[in-house]
Amino acid sequence: MASTIKDVAKMADVSISTVSRVINDSKPVSPEARRRVLHAIEVLDYKPNEVARSLVTKKSNLIGVIVNDIGNSYVSQVLRGVEEIGRMFNYDILLSSSYGDLEVEMKFANLFSQKQVEGIILISDILNERLMFKLDELKIPYVVINRFYTIDEAATVSINNKNATYKMTQSLIEAGHKKIGYVALRKDMDRTNETYKIKGYKEAMRQCNLKPHVIYSEGLDREDALEVMEDIVDDIKDQKYTALFCTQDILAIHLMNALFDQGIRVPEDISICGFGGTVLSEIVRPTLTTVKEPFYDIGAVAIRKLLKSVDSKEELKRDTVFLPVEILKRDSVKSL
Repeated sequence: MASTIKDVAKMADVSISTVSRVINDSKPVSPEARRRVLHAIEVLDYKPNEVARSLVTKKSNLIGVIVNDIGNSYVSQVLRGVEEIGRMFNYDILLSSSYGDLEVEMKFANLFSQKQVEGIILISDILNERLMFKLDELKIPYVVINRFYTIDEAATVSINNKNATYKMTQSLIEAGHKKIGYVALRKDMDRTNETYKIKGYKEAMRQCNLKPHVIYSEGLDREDALEVMEDIVDDIKDQKYTALFCTQDILAIHLMNALFDQGIRVPEDISICGFGGTVLSEIVRPTLTTVKEPFYDIGAVAIRKLLKSVDSKEELKRDTVFLPVEILKRDSVKSL
């Protein structure tokens, strides 16, 4: 049978309130009484009730994390940064995956509130504005990590998407490419980072007096890549493009496969690069040239930003922390 706080108090020959003060470090206790209490806790292997303890200390040392899909490579890498840094500061993570169900995310917010989490991190590529309103209503500080939608009214950690596509386009131009197409994701373009990506690509092209060509995809799946391929296969054969820059690695890989099925080789016939730096970009052949997003660092900085606010009891600043990217030059792009 598990030991109770009464057992500790009896063995240490002190009151229950004295044991509570030692456990929570809430009020001064004489050195001798503290020694006896700690000795009793060790001998009895007493484990404080964390829920009751949090009611006294007003600290649960819990951070809630809501993700849209735990199986997503991007999500798992960000989550690793969140978890490891949280552990360093003695915070535990309560994780939930909504699989894109907005109502489920609302339920998780209420559940986390009942669990007295001290903050919430949202890792997603969908947008749930109702959830953010709900967290404001519950007065729970939160950080949003969303690599797709533009987040203006919340604390977030991201990259400078415009600068990232500018750098990659510059790298292609330096490799001798002048006919570069950018394959963009059409969905919700007025509210997504795609707008900034296209601006960066166009700026780099125009600075070198090159004509930009934006090609739109309806999604990131194999079928979407096939549609893009069908639209541009003749242009590729006519050498209208020497390189294609895709908005995400997964779309670039699907497009490479679709072109291969048409007898078009990468990079011999056309160079292709992506955006993300996911694990898939390393194992596909040819290995994919890409913009590497610092997923782990994004998660690590997000929870550190949240914990600084929690520990200082200062209101969380609703701004964006931008982290640098890296251009990974691999085999899918050849120099002309």
